[in-house]
Amino acid sequence: MTKKLPSWKEILLQITAAIIFYTAIPLPYINGLDFQGVARFAPTVGLMIGGILGLLDGALNYLGMPVLTRSALVVGVWMAITGGLHLDGAMDTADGLAVGDPERRLAVMADSATGAFGAMAAAALIVLKTAALTDLSANRALLLMAACGWGRWGQQVAIAYYPYLKPTGKGAIHKQAIRSDKDLLPGLLLLLSLSGLVLLLDHKHLILAIAFVFAGSATASLTAAWFNHKLGGHTGDTYGAVVEWTEALFLCVLTII
Repeated sequence: MTKKLPSWKEILLQITAAIIFYTAIPLPYINGLDFQGVARFAPTVGLMIGGILGLLDGALNYLGMPVLTRSALVVGVWMAITGGLHLDGAMDTADGLAVGDPERRLAVMADSATGAFGAMAAAALIVLKTAALTDLSANRALLLMAACGWGRWGQQVAIAYYPYLKPTGKGAIHKQAIRSDKDLLPGLLLLLSLSGLVLLLDHKHLILAIAFVFAGSATASLTAAWFNHKLGGHTGDTYGAVVEWTEALFLCVLTII
């Protein structure tokens, strides 16, 4: 018996649930939303966030705002759109990794208080994103979409390939949604389509389109693998850390192109 494909209304409701889960974008209350499968739509939400940031950046550029100030504002709105969800995870992860005793790391990460290493990690991420965006003067909207998309695909990689270290928690529901390579494919195809769009808009941007794919997939995969190596698995906090560090490092790599 073949599995029934979800209708477009069901897909729209699932995407709405993902937007509510992953962002602070105000949406009207919808009864009966299912948040169990939101991780499947994380790259889609990433492209939406990047698109919003790209529109903001374009509007500020049209008004004549200098690139450094514009980049700083974009990064600030970037954090506001996500409600600091992923940045908070990156901060908690940094505090946990700073602990010498591996047995205490999860307890430190669960502590709501932010330590010195968490604050330094947040500062580093903000500075890296702002500096990289300042150096990237062209195709900024597409770059922002790619960064946000690949960051969330990296989260999917972490969910699919590595164990979840806590029996409960906000991130535990994602293991039921992302279980194998098959579940990574839709997000990957979506991001490959973005690279195709880059090439379609200007055939001279072949190197940039290829860089999107290789820099994005490599940064996402290696970041997820690194946190697994350090902790022996992942938590909801490290999922956020993968998103943030993939976004920042992806933009840094593209400054070389």
